Amino acid sequence: MDEILSNAQRAKVLIEALPYIQRYNNKIVVVKYGGNAMINEELQKAVMGDIVLLSLIGVKVVLVHGGGPEISDTLKAMGKKTEFVDGLRVTDRETAEVVQMVLAGKISKNLVNLIGNMGGRAIGLSGMDGRMIEAKKLREELGYVGDIVSIDPRPIQDVLDKGYIPVVSTVGFDNASNCYNINADTAASSIAGTLKAESLISMTDISGLLRDKNDPSTLIHVVNISEAPQLMREGVISGGMIPKVECCIEAIRRGVKKVFIIDGRIPHSILIETLTDEGIGTMFV
Repeated sequence: MDEILSNAQRAKVLIEALPYIQRYNNKIVVVKYGGNAMINEELQKAVMGDIVLLSLIGVKVVLVHGGGPEISDTLKAMGKKTEFVDGLRVTDRETAEVVQMVLAGKISKNLVNLIGNMGGRAIGLSGMDGRMIEAKKLREELGYVGDIVSIDPRPIQDVLDKGYIPVVSTVGFDNASNCYNINADTAASSIAGTLKAESLISMTDISGLLRDKNDPSTLIHVVNISEAPQLMREGVISGGMIPKVECCIEAIRRGVKKVFIIDGRIPHSILIETLTDEGIGTMFV
């Protein structure tokens, strides 16, 4: 009896997901992947499983990843101190090379491998491949921290057209062959806007935007971008959430239909947000 009920429930879940599957079929969804969901092995498998499932039901998923903690660990192992200014890593030439090595060489290939082991097909791309992310110095004192000049979406589109999941490392280039460390939220926002994605999903280590940051029950489910300045004045959007929200607003202005900030610590949060009525985080429209 339990098994029959379980199968009936599974069928119900699939039927309820059908309108969302139809809505997202053949549409581009950009997932910005970072935080705890990236460090925890079980969560990592859950996220990659979600991405493979979405890909198999016809969603064109683009995975954009960061990797700050691994970069810090590598620099520490090399005996190199890390300095931050306004939350951004001061990046000299040697640090930029480490960023490139860790993001494009290690993390990207590990994610591609994990997606492959779960039945998906992925190809790793860095912002240097196909001259995808052109950058310039954001501020002189930050060194090679990149401000995006332009995005060429063709490498991503070519990979999507061949049926692969692009896994994008956020390093950029300039015409003097320099490598730039680019904030993953900023890169994901620009990529989603350039691709005119159906949605951008930003995975974080919080439930979403909270009216009271100490009370998860005060989650704000929907924010119109016109409300953001008032929420900043009220202190609802503060600290590290300000640049994240600014990236969400920028993506909407660039033509992305919906932007979500979701809790990457919850298993299958991408599927809950994408394929259910309830959702799980904060949606910007």
